[in-house]
Amino acid sequence: MSTPASGSSDPITIGDVEVDPGYRTQVDLPIADLSIHVPLAMPVHVINGAEDGPVLFVSAAIHGDELNGVEIIRRIIKLAALRRLKGALIAVPIVNVPGFLNLSRYLPDRRDLNRSFPGSAKGSLAARLAEMFVDQILSSATHGIDLHTGAVHRENYPQIRVDLDNPAAEPMARAFGAPLVVNSASRDGSLREAADKRDVPVIVYEAGEALRFDETAIRTGLWGVIGVMEHLGMLPKQKRVSETEAPVILRESSWVRAPASGVIRMRQPIGAEIEDGALLAVVSDPLGETETDIKSPMDGVIVGRTNLPLAHEGDALFHIGFTEEAEPETSSKPFHHLFE
Repeated sequence: MSTPASGSSDPITIGDVEVDPGYRTQVDLPIADLSIHVPLAMPVHVINGAEDGPVLFVSAAIHGDELNGVEIIRRIIKLAALRRLKGALIAVPIVNVPGFLNLSRYLPDRRDLNRSFPGSAKGSLAARLAEMFVDQILSSATHGIDLHTGAVHRENYPQIRVDLDNPAAEPMARAFGAPLVVNSASRDGSLREAADKRDVPVIVYEAGEALRFDETAIRTGLWGVIGVMEHLGMLPKQKRVSETEAPVILRESSWVRAPASGVIRMRQPIGAEIEDGALLAVVSDPLGETETDIKSPMDGVIVGRTNLPLAHEGDALFHIGFTEEAEPETSSKPFHHLFE
């Protein structure tokens, strides 16, 4: 049963539940049963404000082992400020429920949900989940925020990924207030690509490491979502103790890879601003008889790095982003190819 909140002038329908203006409720969207005949459901929290405004979805755990976003959403839906919400908030803390239960990035058949959009009602489990999200969540939304982390044993510095040429999404990215904003085109089969085709601006928040809670990443994400809601006029703007610094805009990036196999001794923390030629790490054999310095090929910012102290030759170690003015010495790939 819906309970009073403070909602939008139109009902929001998710599944077979209609949430009237001024109310909030949880909806459990049914997913395929487990093999032991136990039903699974995707939990969705809907808060429909009493006044007109945008409809924002906030999603997490599209990759089932990316946990920071789950905690960010838990804190968001408990905000007292939501009593003054204009428009509606659709919060989906766990999209990939089977992956979440298995502590896995993927679905049980190893498919990546964020390469399966817009999905199909008759396809794989990933395709069916994607189709349900598009049909039930994305179709109701005017804007979106998708919460992610780095992969297993890889950490991302808090950052927003967005197409800076999208006039609706770019201001959302700046309003989020993360330290870094990375220019990134949407990936084939991603939620962001499906949203682009529906003209729904979506930004992606990346911070922390899979299977770990990171309090800094969680707090940055919480205040980031609030900042976007204030920007969209969904919440009244709050006074901040200090003004947020303008984010660093990174147009491209490049991976620095291990020149040899061995034990890695890191010399630079994630988020560090580095100069061309700066010592990033040292790789050596276990006895330290041979050592090789790993240096930065450019000026930039360390936006991601491995947390493993062991590497094979060619393993990706440091992800360095650079601004428009910088020129990389190695080939670059968009950030979204790796973690989104």
